[in-house]
Amino acid sequence: MLGLLVALLALGLAVFALLDGWYLVRFPCAVLRARLLQPRVRDLLAEQRFPGRVLPSDLDLLLHMNNARYLREADFARTAHLTRCGVLGALRELRAHSVLAASCARHRRSLRLLEPFEVRTRLLGWDDRAFYLEARFVSLRDGFVCALLRFRQHLLGTSPERVVQHLCQRRVEPPELPADLQHWISYNEASSQLLRMESGLSDVTKDQ
Repeated sequence: MLGLLVALLALGLAVFALLDGWYLVRFPCAVLRARLLQPRVRDLLAEQRFPGRVLPSDLDLLLHMNNARYLREADFARTAHLTRCGVLGALRELRAHSVLAASCARHRRSLRLLEPFEVRTRLLGWDDRAFYLEARFVSLRDGFVCALLRFRQHLLGTSPERVVQHLCQRRVEPPELPADLQHWISYNEASSQLLRMESGLSDVTKDQ
């Protein structure tokens, strides 16, 4: 029995040391919680809130949450958001999937050790290839928006219009994208064009 416990402990340590164990635990938990324990969100544009707290493992050398953790927490929140509003289920039914094609982050104030926060995620709109989402990190101490992240969720095997039509059972016009988001999309397109030229690829070739 002792040998079995030691083996299990060693296996657990190996998982956390080599495979980022917390991510492998939290990601499916976030999906299951959104699917089984939280109500379905019918409004695709509704804001959803995902709770969090800054843990010692989140800190950098300056003792505030490091930049990589913002993207990680936003990943959990975005996946839960797309689960609750039915987008991930629709992709599965349409035999399609999505990948994160671009992201950007603006940091306004540090989140400190044990500080509670919410990741407030909402769908801003879509075009012919991707959904655009926003995540706000809001401190629960004073309601300050500590960070603002934007994401381009690219779809493979289908289109955002078809996913929305599948969910709503009718054709839905996409909302007008905010002006700053349109500038970011233009930047991404210009960057892709430059990289294709540097790689010797044709304009027809698209980033996946």
